[in-house]
Amino acid sequence: MAKPNYSYEKRQRELAKKQKKEEKLRRKAAGAQAAGDDGPADHEAPDAAAAEGGAAGEGAAAGDGD
Repeated sequence: MAKPNYSYEKRQRELAKKQKKEEKLRRKAAGAQAAGDDGPADHEAPDAAAAEGGAAGEGAAAGDGD
């Protein structure tokens, strides 16, 4: 009977594990990219509007004070 090649089996398990991890990262990146296209635009717009609104509000308040 042939002797089991444990090194080969271990290497195959490691390769399968690596492949599974890479696939998971690809799926995660694809999901983040799809959500990222819509997500940051939603987050940036309120921040930009608040920054513009805050600057305009301060300017108007300062103009009223004079």
